[in-house]
Amino acid sequence: MISDLSKIRNIGISAHVDSGKTTLTERILYYTNRIHAIHDVKGKDGVGAKMDSMELERERGITIASAATHCEWLKHHINIIDTPGHVDFTIEVERSLRVLDGAVLVLCSVAGVQSQSFTVDRQMRRYGVPRLAFVNKCDRTGADPLRVRDQLRSELNHNPVLMQLPIGLEDNFEGVVDLLKMKALRFTGPSGEKIVEEDIPADMADQAKTAREQLLDAVSMFSDELTEAILEENVSEELLKATIRKATLDQQITPVFIGSAYKNKGVQPLLDAVVDYLPAPPEVINEAITIEGKKEGSKIALSSQPSDPLVALAFKLEDGRYGQLTYVRIYQGTLARDQQIINTRSGQKHRVGRLVRMHADEMEQITEAAAGDIVALFGIDCHSGDTFTDGTMTVAMTSMHVPEPVISLSITPVDRGAETRLSKALQRFSKEDPTFRVGTDDESGETVISGMGELHLQIYVERMKREYNAAVETSAPQVAYRETISKHIEFNYTHKKQTGGAGQYGRVAGFMEPYEEGEFDFVNEIKGGVIPTQYIPAVEKGFASMLAKGQLLGSPVTGVRVCINDGNSHAVDSSEMAFAEAARGAWRATFAKAGPKLLEPMMRVVVETPADFGGAVLTTITQRRGQIIGSQETGTLTRIESEVPLAEMFGYATTLRSNTQGKAEFTMEFARYAEVPRGIADELIEAKRKASEAGKKGKKG
Repeated sequence: MISDLSKIRNIGISAHVDSGKTTLTERILYYTNRIHAIHDVKGKDGVGAKMDSMELERERGITIASAATHCEWLKHHINIIDTPGHVDFTIEVERSLRVLDGAVLVLCSVAGVQSQSFTVDRQMRRYGVPRLAFVNKCDRTGADPLRVRDQLRSELNHNPVLMQLPIGLEDNFEGVVDLLKMKALRFTGPSGEKIVEEDIPADMADQAKTAREQLLDAVSMFSDELTEAILEENVSEELLKATIRKATLDQQITPVFIGSAYKNKGVQPLLDAVVDYLPAPPEVINEAITIEGKKEGSKIALSSQPSDPLVALAFKLEDGRYGQLTYVRIYQGTLARDQQIINTRSGQKHRVGRLVRMHADEMEQITEAAAGDIVALFGIDCHSGDTFTDGTMTVAMTSMHVPEPVISLSITPVDRGAETRLSKALQRFSKEDPTFRVGTDDESGETVISGMGELHLQIYVERMKREYNAAVETSAPQVAYRETISKHIEFNYTHKKQTGGAGQYGRVAGFMEPYEEGEFDFVNEIKGGVIPTQYIPAVEKGFASMLAKGQLLGSPVTGVRVCINDGNSHAVDSSEMAFAEAARGAWRATFAKAGPKLLEPMMRVVVETPADFGGAVLTTITQRRGQIIGSQETGTLTRIESEVPLAEMFGYATTLRSNTQGKAEFTMEFARYAEVPRGIADELIEAKRKASEAGKKGKKG
């Protein structure tokens, strides 16, 4: 157990896809003696990177699931989570940043700030995570770390502070100038493990002096003591580091480091910076919410002290060889083997059987862990986002943001044996990944899986085959359409049903209108008790129950406000059930008159292509009803940003490859919902009607 919390760092390594996160983590593990040989991310050497332990990850050369590890550097214990860069696996980044104290934002020195850089940065801001920036791949043709520094300011709205200068670039990249020590650092030895500290090259002396002055000027804004020391020309390295640390923790600056992980340059100074500038657990304010008693719903600050009552959050689940593996972040107290813990969501008690520290897919048995640490438990049945305590506190940690799925596939097992195995796979995957949803089509009875993109679902279908031997056939992808209304319409509906004994009676009146601020808003303007107060919640539930299925395609309804301002009740025949039915009847009668319209998910599509193919790429986007937002040229590459309906993006990867000789790549993430053009909406509704009729005939047959 690590008793000195100031010696712990919990960090994530996040970036746009293919910026070198996993390569950087591989070097970190090598220099901290956690691994003894460096392997290639793409698996060309037959081994693959340590953190990409899944076979599919090594085959495709991408990270699919976040992986946790730990290492020691300068007598500090560092827990590291390497996260995916592809937007389809964004939940892995989301849940990792939820439990981490600091992060390293990796940027490519050629491509700079890319589409997923925006998403990752937004996630870091959501959880208030201080970060360092590491400009990687300085050995590549077209590398320009100073341009990337400027992009951090102009595009991500950071206050970047350059901590190093590159010595040479591209093929001539040799090392960095440390602007604190004002020394040149060169990385020698077979794997860059030896650092040679020497004088700054004469031809860089003026540039280094100017950069040092810019560093001091930027950081002095946050310390009167440093300003005074600068005026007296008596700046100590300790004072400068302390000021940079404070400003970084307050998220007022982003220290920028430079290197090439693949060429083994610049990684050790970055590790030094993690220790020097990113927070220890006690320096981060973590809050829990009281879920019982008089103060229910109030927030309480957690202490980060090992001696206080236990509070831990389960943030990731995996189905391991020995049962469910639950990753937990301990925020307060101590977790020990054989200890009894309580899931505050379910009230279920568990005994901690096995407690392990993770190193990618390897485990190290431990007997206890304390506040600030990230460990894993075996054999605990829980959900992602559950809070565990020792029973002395009834609190819950705030949950992570879970984006809604935008694409669906229907899947059918090829035989009876595969059906059973498929059921197990779906149960596991939906429990592990909150963005992977499983449902059933009401009309066809087919199993429908939903997720964040084509790649997301392709990976899960492949995992069903490999890990469960559950071969399935898939349908064409389905888009997650939504329905809404466009008009203000009044309603006055009476539900009246007379049976033997007491009947049912309830009248509701009011209006329905578009609501742009969210999915659904219910307004109660009843006066004089014409609808008794105890029936109002039933009216709201009745209306809310209709949101699941609209009248155009049967898609979920969003953006509707319902206001009730009149009604009537009966002393004998009124009940909660009657008023819920009255609300449902009012909805059915009004929705079709309120100008219903269909909405489709619009995706933010960013294509990076050699400039020669820019025109061809623009054509592929406009042919798909895409709108160009902007384009910019960086060296020999053109970056085109656009918004394209998801329905038009299926198979785009093949089209893009054929139009650019395989030299372009694209990323896609959900941007917003927009109205479907009338002609296309009519075609979708007609296709749905025909499919429904065919389904009914099939059932009769």
